[in-house]
Amino acid sequence: MSEGTEKGISRRHFVGGLAASAAAITIVPRHVLGGVGFQAPSDTLNIASIGAGGRARSDINGCAHENIAALCDVDFGRAESMFRAYPRAKRYRDYREMLDKETGIDAVIVATPDHVHAVAAMAAMRRGKHVYCEKPLTRTIGEARALAAEAERSGVATQMGNQGHAGEGTRQIREWIEADLIGTVSEIHYWTNRPIWPQAIERPTETYHVPQDLDWDLFLGPAPFRPYHPAYHPFSWRGWWDYGTGALGDIACHAMDAGFWTFDLTDPERVSAESTPLFDETAPASSRIQYDFPARSDRPAIKVIWRDGSLNPPRPPQLEPHESLPRSSGQLFVGDKGLLAAGIYGENPRLYPAALHEAVQADPPAEKYARTEGVYREWTEACKGNGTPGSSFPGHSARLTEMVLLGNLAVRTREIIEWNSIKGRVSNVEEANRFIDEPYRKGWSLKG
Repeated sequence: MSEGTEKGISRRHFVGGLAASAAAITIVPRHVLGGVGFQAPSDTLNIASIGAGGRARSDINGCAHENIAALCDVDFGRAESMFRAYPRAKRYRDYREMLDKETGIDAVIVATPDHVHAVAAMAAMRRGKHVYCEKPLTRTIGEARALAAEAERSGVATQMGNQGHAGEGTRQIREWIEADLIGTVSEIHYWTNRPIWPQAIERPTETYHVPQDLDWDLFLGPAPFRPYHPAYHPFSWRGWWDYGTGALGDIACHAMDAGFWTFDLTDPERVSAESTPLFDETAPASSRIQYDFPARSDRPAIKVIWRDGSLNPPRPPQLEPHESLPRSSGQLFVGDKGLLAAGIYGENPRLYPAALHEAVQADPPAEKYARTEGVYREWTEACKGNGTPGSSFPGHSARLTEMVLLGNLAVRTREIIEWNSIKGRVSNVEEANRFIDEPYRKGWSLKG
């Protein structure tokens, strides 16, 4: 295994060394030591990333204000550009080896295919490491609950990578709805052009050699063994149930976030789904999923409708002839006074009819929810004891992921399911419960 030659400074050891010699040091203001914006080594996290190609590139670069101390990827070929970008970072293929050896790591990014999220994040938290994990938090509902419980127990700072949650648009959506600008919301619609990778296909039977730079066994991780095929790696893994969660899992943790946060959509009484023909191992080409949330003391009943595969909702009558909703992907809140639409990440929120939007632009409601420096700064500051991330595992993202993944239970069983959130089980379709906690391949465990 090829590894770098530089070992990152352990933040814990650095701080400990300072404490031991504190009496001999004169404290000098930070700006005198390093100029404006200087970040002292004692304030710098040592971060490792599990995943260095694909989506991980943005996550790693988003945390480059800290020390990127180690990089791990099962495919050194896809990770090569990041190895070059961070030449001092130690290099690993197996995250378990990295976590065992790099004891000075403070925090870990998990940016792998969905099926490795839970085992990797759990292993890091059980070693006392703060964790940033890409969305969806996990591949199964059981895994999401397990990560939330461990985050509570360990007290580490956690954040899921639904980046829009830290954005201006998501805050505006909630503030505008709570200011009663569109009245009582009864329906929320979501739509996306995903999947943009193959789905609705059978397992391939051709034989391929494993690429030289790829450790296929480590890619499989806790998933059942199957021979390598380029239909799985890279990127196309998202459509396979063994590795991904389909279009719903890929996008809904972004798209549904503002509505989930605004209305606390944790308790659907039933979830139903329609789709194009189903395949045993892959998600369908297109689906329509409906979540029915009962009325509560703090909100009315709400119907949430998800569409993927480039299915779009009907054109609302409130739109002027020259107006249109976001085309390929978007979200729409239907109130009895008007509409609120936005992009998939909550960006560019807009009210309809036009007069309503013009009014809010001229006289916006007061800001109720603090603006942030973004999803990565939220997390790294929380790792240092400054605040709590908005999409922490126990506080937000595990519950959001659970709600989202209920849609896949309805898709895969072809049944209208009724969810018992207290027991964490489907109460009326026993078959659906086999997808809540799926077995791991021998040698892999959530015990960390």
